[in-house]
Amino acid sequence: MKTILILFSSLFLFTHNHGYKVGDIATDFSLVNIDNEVVSLANYTDAKGFIVIFTCNTCPYSVAYEDRIVALEKKFAPKGYPVIAINPNDPAAKSGESLSDMKTRAAEKGFTFPYLQDKGQHIYPKYGATKTPHVFILQKQEIGNVVQYIGAIEDSSRNPDAVKEYYVADAVEALLNGNTPKVTSTKAIGCSIKTL
Repeated sequence: MKTILILFSSLFLFTHNHGYKVGDIATDFSLVNIDNEVVSLANYTDAKGFIVIFTCNTCPYSVAYEDRIVALEKKFAPKGYPVIAINPNDPAAKSGESLSDMKTRAAEKGFTFPYLQDKGQHIYPKYGATKTPHVFILQKQEIGNVVQYIGAIEDSSRNPDAVKEYYVADAVEALLNGNTPKVTSTKAIGCSIKTL
């Protein structure tokens, strides 16, 4: 019985110990955008890296960050780090998260970046995203898209005026200047990813 419990525990840890760590190479994906086009990281031949953000329509934390995500795109896309937003929620598990809902939300907020649906929920587990929002900054290198930062956007999710640490902006600035980000990992604060 003890052996069975040990094997079960090992299997549980193995199956749940997934996701990227800083320094890992992130594999590409092909996901449908709100314009019904398929988007992959490979489409961005001139990019220096990516700000991949798992976010959604209905989580209050994600909603609170929308304007700041738009600002990140405006600031860093011209410098080679575009925002790629991915909705990891299963619309069958949470209303308001369908592709149609995503199109409506993007139009309302004026998203200028891709907002992709993780249909079948295959991508977020590969990354190890657990919350919305959850950020993964990738840097293009010869070996592939290397993860350089994982975690929160800033240190104040609900109140932009209370922000003291701009984790994502500081990390991208460091990479653009040829440096390693001072902070490479923080705790993502938000809603759990919805799945059946």
